[in-house]
Amino acid sequence: MEENTPNEKVNKKGLSFKVVLFWILAFMITAGSAYFQRLTGPTYPESGVVSFQGKEIKYKFDRSCDTSKLVTVTLESIDPGIKGFIEYRRYKTNDDKTLVEMKNDNGKLTADFPTEKDKVFRIPAQKFEYKVLLLKDDQKTEIPSQPVVLRYKGDVPLFVLIIHVILIFTAMLVSTRAGLEYFNKEPNYKKFALWSLGFITVGGMILGPVVQMYAFGELWTGIPFGIDLTDNKTLIAWVVWIVATVQVFRDKSPGKWILIASIVTLIIFSIPHSVMSGNTPNN
Repeated sequence: MEENTPNEKVNKKGLSFKVVLFWILAFMITAGSAYFQRLTGPTYPESGVVSFQGKEIKYKFDRSCDTSKLVTVTLESIDPGIKGFIEYRRYKTNDDKTLVEMKNDNGKLTADFPTEKDKVFRIPAQKFEYKVLLLKDDQKTEIPSQPVVLRYKGDVPLFVLIIHVILIFTAMLVSTRAGLEYFNKEPNYKKFALWSLGFITVGGMILGPVVQMYAFGELWTGIPFGIDLTDNKTLIAWVVWIVATVQVFRDKSPGKWILIASIVTLIIFSIPHSVMSGNTPNN
């Protein structure tokens, strides 16, 4: 039985270290991209701090809600003498604004909306704009200064959503790792191209429409039927990886195709979900 030479052992250790390093880098880049997408997306709660009567008030208002639920608005550390109202109406309509008085429970303001008369509008993709009015004596303030836009979505089964999120994150991770393979002396492009294409196909092109069907009642609202950015960016990533995978089997030096596909995928998946939605009744 032959033993590995010292040089072969060193090479194997160096290769293993590089493999681990590439995966760590891929994970960090993917996690950072996913966090940026989440943080800057239109469904991430809007938060901030305002000053009223010499006191700072923190707020965090939802911008997405399931159709089976009401929106609960809460402000804490409020002067017991302050009155609060939620002012809302359907987004981009001439509807009259509705005021909902908030309950002040020892400095905690809270209320739900929409009211019973507006529950008919609590449907998938419906949008409301709302803000909070605070009043005391002759002073008042609005939180925030511009209304928050909230969109309703249908209930998505938890197991479907979890699988979709895991597969999309894995697709981003493998795609990023594929791009780093360009810097490997002995790259294995075929494996990473096929895995990237597979995860984007199942997670994005199959489960993506399923999740959207549950949430907004439509399977596909991207090209050629609409301008929904989530659908269109998934389509672009899918097509790019189809091209890159084909080139892996045709081109003797397919590294540039893999690198381009990886970079394009990273960029488009950094774009927040639900921007330019084509399935919204009151865009």
